[in-house]
Amino acid sequence: MFFVISKLFWFVMQPSSLMLLALAFGLLRLVQGRDTSGRRWLWGGMLALLIGGLTPIDHLLYAPLENRFPRAEIARGDVAGIIVLGGAGDAYGHPERELMPLGEAGERMTEAVALARRLPNARLVFSGGSGGLLRTEEAEAAEAGRLFVALGIDPARITLEDKSRTTAENARFSKAIVQPKPGERWILITSAWHMPRAIGSFRAVGFPVEAWPVDYRTSLLNEPPRLYGDVSEGLYRLDFVAKEYAGLLGYWLTGRSSALLPGP
Repeated sequence: MFFVISKLFWFVMQPSSLMLLALAFGLLRLVQGRDTSGRRWLWGGMLALLIGGLTPIDHLLYAPLENRFPRAEIARGDVAGIIVLGGAGDAYGHPERELMPLGEAGERMTEAVALARRLPNARLVFSGGSGGLLRTEEAEAAEAGRLFVALGIDPARITLEDKSRTTAENARFSKAIVQPKPGERWILITSAWHMPRAIGSFRAVGFPVEAWPVDYRTSLLNEPPRLYGDVSEGLYRLDFVAKEYAGLLGYWLTGRSSALLPGP
C-alpha cells in the first residue's frame, strides 16, 4: 500500500505538476473575472517553469546527497558480499530484444560486475522486483541475473531478491535472504543521490552496510553548471531530485529510515 500511495502522491505533488496546477488555477481565475489574481498565478507559474526548467537549480539539491557518503575502503579482502539495488533497468525494454536494457542508473550494474571481479570471494546480491504500477513487468532481478552471468560472474556467487518494490523492502528482504553474520562486511551499490536513503533503510532493519555510490549527477570539476537547452530537461531533473528529498522525509516519518538525512 505504501508503494501505491507514494506513487500517486508524487504524481500530483512533484514540482512540475504544481507549476502546471498554478497555471491552470490562474486561467480559471481569469475566466471567473478575477483578473488580478489570475495574472499573479499565471506569472508565478510561468516564472517557476522557467527557473525550474532552464536553470541548474537541481545541482544545488543533488550535491548534498551525492557527497554524503564516500566509497568504502576495500583494500582488505574481507568483504563478505556486494548488494546491488534495482533501478538500473529500463522498464520499456524487453528481454527478447535486449539482455537487460539499462537506463540512466546503468552504472549500478557495470560497477557491480567490476567490483565483483575485484572481490572474487564476495557474494553478489541483486535486490529488485517489479516497479510497475499499472502493468505487470518481469522482476528486474531476473534480468540482472542473466546479465551478471553473461558478463562472466559465476552463477554460484549470485543471489537474486525479486520481491522488493521500494528501498525499505530492498533492505528488509535482502537481510532476510543474506542473514548477515556479526562482523561481516557488506558493500552497498546504488546511485550516489540515493545512497543516504538506502543506508538509512538498511540501518533501520539492523543490517550495517558500507557505501559504494555510483551514477553521479553532479561533477567535481570546478565549472559552473550550464543552463539547460530546454525546459523539459530541467524539469525532469528537478522532479527527480525533489522526489528523493520527499522520500527521505517520508521514510523518516514512517520509521523506514534511521535518520532524516543519514550520514557516515
